[in-house]
Amino acid sequence: MAKPLVIPLDVRLMGWAANSLFAVLLVMGLGTVAWWVARQPVWTLTGITVLGDVEHQSAVTLRTHLGSRLEGTFLTVDLREVQRLFEAAPWVRQARVQREFPNRLRVVLEEHEAVAWWGEAGSGRLVNRYGEVFEANPEDVPADRWSELAGPADRAAQVYALYLALAPVFERMGRELDRLELNARGSWKAVLDGGTRLELGRGEPEAIVTRAQHFASTVPTLALRYGQREIETADLRYPNGYALRMRGVTTLTAPPPARPAPPTTR
Repeated sequence: MAKPLVIPLDVRLMGWAANSLFAVLLVMGLGTVAWWVARQPVWTLTGITVLGDVEHQSAVTLRTHLGSRLEGTFLTVDLREVQRLFEAAPWVRQARVQREFPNRLRVVLEEHEAVAWWGEAGSGRLVNRYGEVFEANPEDVPADRWSELAGPADRAAQVYALYLALAPVFERMGRELDRLELNARGSWKAVLDGGTRLELGRGEPEAIVTRAQHFASTVPTLALRYGQREIETADLRYPNGYALRMRGVTTLTAPPPARPAPPTTR
């Protein structure tokens, strides 16, 4: 019986090295071919199809943001970079980018749906329906009717959520919530149409809404007692009620007239 041929270790190592070198050269060759093919004129981007929410977009606006920053061919362009460029355009909340064979890109846009001002009206900062703050200059007619929301930017969603809970409460008493603010100390303040200022205090949203509901259900009767006078301020931070200041109403009584001085005797 013939003995199996034993290949020396150095020969086997040389074979492994040769195979490894061949594999590396093959990969490099394929990579070079792929690089050459990807840069052929046939793959040059010829256009971008934009779909979705385009109410606030125009070809000029998008072209301005893309400019000459769009690099590469159909095969090599960085889709994440294209997405970032589109999302840097005003009003664009989200962009989904796909390749469209053989030489186009397809972009689907989702725009911000503005629901309120952030800070002061006309500031250029808005809040969308997700409670996110973004920057834009609206030219819509509804912008004149938006309320103002304010507070730490990272708590914008919480401010908007409480606004949604409080607005119907005041609507039931025939008033609109013009402004809701959360200050740095965690205390809530509100302003109704007509300038009525409310101190809502601190606490969980449920507690704030409960105070507002109590105020809204009882203050109309109280205002009627005083001839429907305008409410200037209301402090809802008391545990069992609230304090009011009405225009033209005071709880102070006039001081009594001074008593005449007693006659002097000589």
